[in-house]
Amino acid sequence: MDLSPQDIRWIIQGMIILILSIAVHEFGHAIVAHKLGDRLPESQGRVTLNPIAHADPIGTLLFPMLGLLFTGGKGFGFGWGKPVQVNPVAFSRRFTMRTGHMMVAIAGPLMNILFGIVIALILASLVTFEVLPKHHELARALHYAIGLNFILFFFNLIPAPPLDGGAVLEGLLPERMVPGFQRYAVYGPFVLMAVIFIPQLSQLFVKPAVWLHGAVWSVVSAIFGLS
Repeated sequence: MDLSPQDIRWIIQGMIILILSIAVHEFGHAIVAHKLGDRLPESQGRVTLNPIAHADPIGTLLFPMLGLLFTGGKGFGFGWGKPVQVNPVAFSRRFTMRTGHMMVAIAGPLMNILFGIVIALILASLVTFEVLPKHHELARALHYAIGLNFILFFFNLIPAPPLDGGAVLEGLLPERMVPGFQRYAVYGPFVLMAVIFIPQLSQLFVKPAVWLHGAVWSVVSAIFGLS
């Protein structure tokens, strides 16, 4: 595998961005569970933005590194963090356990949306105040970070357990439909693999992410008066 210094630089940047994005995602799960009254994530050191607390050796490091190496840093490195363990029994009685579990599940993807928007605002600020040229390599890396977080949002909301979208859909379904959904859940990993490895199906989360990236950047650019 012949990689140029620029390829290596992009692989390192991609890994840093992915590790931070995964940490933000898992923190979202942990903080919402904590706010609902569950002390398990805190006891396991997960109510933190420290990437080390959320990193999985295979899902956060090995798998995405291989993906970025095979694409020369030009693709999106997919990965996952160490799952946040929760105890739904400890959730606040203001919500049912099913609703609480749904809130914890959706918090991860929502944190990726928030992180992407924050990065867009930071990038626009840097460009506006001429700290960073619009076409600088760092600006490109920040755009990559925005796009990756939006991809993580849509990807994780695919209603296929064990993705967050599975728990979100289960929480939204009428009680009578839950047993049927749980029978479908056993096939979730196969649905997930199909979505990842079949290019036409991967557009289910890539296309919306690209659209959202463009829409958010248009709004932010208009706010900051960027052409």
